[in-house]
Amino acid sequence: MVVDRLRDGVRIAQLLASEVTGDRGRLETLAVTDADADVEPTLDGALAYRIVRGDEPIADAYVQPDRVRLEFRAAIDAVATAADEAGLRVRPAGGASPRTLVFLEDGAAVKRVLPALRAAIDADSTD
Repeated sequence: MVVDRLRDGVRIAQLLASEVTGDRGRLETLAVTDADADVEPTLDGALAYRIVRGDEPIADAYVQPDRVRLEFRAAIDAVATAADEAGLRVRPAGGASPRTLVFLEDGAAVKRVLPALRAAIDADSTD
């Protein structure tokens, strides 16, 4: 039985970027932009990259020492529902530009966040 879990924020962010760029299915319209190859994790989160669809930002990925925080800008209600159903920690962020925060606290969460990315695409397609 494997007990160790990947809890390195930079590595989790790399895995997610690979999933997004390598998916030729429903995520093929997404791209990773503004990537910082030398990003250093911070407690508040350092911007690692953005996930976009064309020119539209979908989410920003922030690296913390032991996790990734995704700040979704698109379809925030649909994303929150999908991420919650996948068992991920979700929190709304208010302000002038409301967002849904989704936390990827281990490597396995990368696969579990894919439905939230799909929800952002699907909701955007119907707007």
